[in-house]
Order: sequence, then structure tokens, then C-alpha cells
Amino acid sequence: MKKHIEPRRFLLPFDSRALPYRFADVLVIGSGVAGLRAALAAARHADVLLVSKAELRESNTQYAQGGIAVVLAEADSFDAHIADTLTVGQGLCVPEVVATVVREGPARIRELIAAGARFDEEPGGLNMTREGGHSKARIIHAQGDATGAEVERALLFQVADCPRIQCLEHTFVVDLLTDSDECLGAILSSQVRGITLVCAKQTILATGGIGQVYRETTNPEIATGDGTAMAYRAGAAVQDMEFVQFHPTTLYIAGASRWLISETVRGEGGYLLNGHGERFMTRYHPDGELAPRDVVSRSILSEMRATGATHVCLDLRHLDSAHVRERFPTIARVCEQFELDIAEDLIPVRPSAHYMIGGVRIGLDARTSLPRLYACGECSCSGLHGANRLGSNSLLEGLVLGTRAGDNSGRAAAASSREPKPRHVHSDTLPAAEQDKLDLRDVSNALKSLMWRRVGIERSREFLGEAEQNIDFWCSYVMVKEFNFRGGWELQNMLTIAKLITVAAREREESRGVHFRSDFPEADDRRWRRHSAVQRSEG
Repeated sequence: MKKHIEPRRFLLPFDSRALPYRFADVLVIGSGVAGLRAALAAARHADVLLVSKAELRESNTQYAQGGIAVVLAEADSFDAHIADTLTVGQGLCVPEVVATVVREGPARIRELIAAGARFDEEPGGLNMTREGGHSKARIIHAQGDATGAEVERALLFQVADCPRIQCLEHTFVVDLLTDSDECLGAILSSQVRGITLVCAKQTILATGGIGQVYRETTNPEIATGDGTAMAYRAGAAVQDMEFVQFHPTTLYIAGASRWLISETVRGEGGYLLNGHGERFMTRYHPDGELAPRDVVSRSILSEMRATGATHVCLDLRHLDSAHVRERFPTIARVCEQFELDIAEDLIPVRPSAHYMIGGVRIGLDARTSLPRLYACGECSCSGLHGANRLGSNSLLEGLVLGTRAGDNSGRAAAASSREPKPRHVHSDTLPAAEQDKLDLRDVSNALKSLMWRRVGIERSREFLGEAEQNIDFWCSYVMVKEFNFRGGWELQNMLTIAKLITVAAREREESRGVHFRSDFPEADDRRWRRHSAVQRSEG
């Protein structure tokens, strides 16, 4: 499937001859699990510049609760983990990628432990739990429900201790720098240094997800799809953008920020109750609360409609209260802010946008279709997840493919005899945005609401057509403006991502995995057991 969407090439005007340069062997953009692991792997071969648009520790990784799926138990096997991943992926996983990530996972975890990561233990070894879609208990976790924070801590400690890695925080990457159809580096903006160009032998995108495109999301404010949008503008192929995973259970308190309630809460025995206080999941799937996430999300939506409720509830009251509080200390602390005791009270929950399965297309070597550009983590699409991500496979992917991206790019940079040097690249000036006539927050809120209502858990041609028409209208006056600050560029990236998701969702006339079309409710293997792809064309 090919669909062409034509944003302008660069978001800001510039002339490379008039700007300061910085040089790097390997430029890594993003500081979550994939970016940090890539930087460490690349630094074994070359010098690395690691750039983060906020603090280094601020990423989706920092907020990941559930754990990492990995085959470490004697009762488990690679074949079982591979089979579970393929089953949940519903025909769109790339088997070679699945096998590689699963088989290389244990080594990456042992490296992480050797570097100081502390995962929860029990007599005899690591404590493991089970999540929906997994046939075995293979989810390792840290501090109960703070796995991502512990992984981030351990990787940041290694990065800080590595003399070959330099870090830039609070630096926004506006666009990738390209010439002659290859990546030369990137255009950076910071309040301290202004606009700077980075010339790099190799560049790695590890910019995370797109959750802020939706009104209801588990993602932090930084998750605006920057990496995928800039890669698309640069001419790299993006793939499977219709597949956005919604997490079934986020804490729902009207007026408060959404907070993820990890799937492991259900893995430990939590029940879902509807507005009438009834368990309902067994009516929708034989695995009940441990059904795949897309099934649970749609089931919750159906129950909310049927009962007229704004949410359903998680019930842990039948479980041992001391164990619940010890197992989920972070969730317990968050709920306490709203005078909820997770062991004694029902927890109001509803689905939210959680994980982007699609992204910049890569192979097992983490290379994109644009020479000298790699990608890894949530901004990439490796084929591991297919049409639906198996829970706790994402941190594993970040570790495995982040390592591969770093190792391959570092080796390529070290083997290159040519030093990165400036080339003349420029972009023409556009009309400056008149701030008194353009309310960015209003456009952003309208976009998020539209995407949630029309390009969310359930979709149809009518809904998607309405969404595309509105997005095109906003693009007609936002995308042609010139901004000089992060918020404006983020909105332009979000509009690009929203358009890519909406067009891909309209084109895929079937239901598969996280993509559900009410007007095409069945999977169509004859026409649609294949990936969607889109690539920007000049002219």
C-alpha cells in the first residue's frame, strides 16, 4: 500500500554556511532504553553524541511499570516465547526478528544485571510473573512496578561512566540533515546554543512514541512523535502506522493526569468489574482478564457504553492486601493521592493510547531505508510486534535492537575513512507564525480530541474521513508557518503523525490486532496480511 502525504522538507529556514557546526562519529537522538543502549554499544567503536530534548532520564522508559519478558526460567523456552509473540501479532510479525529478539534477550538482561540493575528476586532466583498473551510466567520486574525506572537508572549510570559519550540535554532535534539521499546528521535547537548543525558519520533515531497525539494517553508530554515525523520528512520509509496500541487500564480520575495501571495487576489476579459490579471479560475471551490488550480495551469500551459509565473498575480486594501493596508500591502511592487504597477500594480505569507499533521501517541491523540512518525502540518498526504488541516485549526490543543499532552504526563509523564535513544545505524562509492569531494549545487539544474520538480504539471510514478532513484543515495553516520554539515544532510533528495514522487506518479495510474497523470487523488475510508502507516523495 502506498499513500503519499507531502509536508515541506524542513520545519525551519536555514543556510548551513551561516550556522555553527558540531561533529560526531555517531549521533544518538533520544535517551530511553533504546537510545541509551545504542549509545553504549556504539561507544565501543566510536565517539558518541547523545541528545535528549528534556532531561536524559525523561522518557517513556522511566514510566514503564510492568517488566521485561525474557526466557530465563527452566520451565520456559525460546520456542514458547516466540510462539506467544507470533500469535498475538496476528500474522504480521517478522519471524526472523521475533526469533532474534527472543534469543538475544537473556544475554542483554544478564549484561544489565552485571551493570548494576536490580530486579526483584525470590528464593531460587528472579521473581517472574505472567501477563496477558504469555503462556508462561516470564516477566521480570524491579521495585514491584518501577521496572523502567530501574533500567533507566542502570543505563544512565553506564553512560555517565563512559568517556566516549557526550550528552546534550534540553536540546530539540528539529530535523534530520540530508543531502544526496543520505543522512548527514541533524539540526539542533537549544536556548543555550541556538540553532546548531551536527555532522555525523552515522545517526540513530531513538525518540520514543506518539502518545500525545491522543487525548487519553499513558505517555509523558515529550512523546510527540518527533523522530518518526522527521524521518518521514527526510524520505525514510515508515510502516504500519495504523497500529496504535491502547492500554486497557489507566487510572481514571476526572481532571487528573492519566496514570498507567500495569497489566501485571491483572496478571497477579486482579478482576475487571463493569458499572454493575459484574466481572465481564470471560464473555469476550476465554482468557478473561488475561486476554490480549486489544480485546480487553474493546471489551471495556463496550461495557462502558452498555452501562453508561465513564470507566470500569479494577478489583484487588480478594487478594492478600500486604502482597498487593508490596507488589505495586508506585501504583499504591499514586492512588493514595486520590484517597484510594488499592487493596481495599475499587480502582477506576479506562483505556488510553499507550504504544506505537508502527514507525520508521528497519531491518534486523536497525538500518532504515535512508543511508547512514538507524532507528530503534518505539519510533521504529522492526516487525517484532506485528499487528499487536505482546506485553513487556517493548523493553526487550529496546535492549536487543538498541544494541544492534549501536554496534552496527559504531562499526560503520569506525570503518569510515572520511571525516564528517559540512555540505551546503539550505531551506527557504516561510511566513512566521503570528502568535496572536494562532492558539497552539487550542489546535493541539482539538487534534488530541479528534484522534481519540475518530482514530482511536474503534474506527470506520466515516470517522476516518472526518478526521482526515480536519487534520488537513489544521495543516493548511499550521504546517506552512515558521516557528522558533519547541511547542510549535512539536505540534507540526503531531499533525504529521496524525495524518500518517489516519491515512493508514483508512486504507486498511479489515480488523487486525490493535486496528479495529467497525465497518470491516473481520481480518482479511487474502488482501491485508501484509505491511503498509509510506514514503515521502519530492514534488
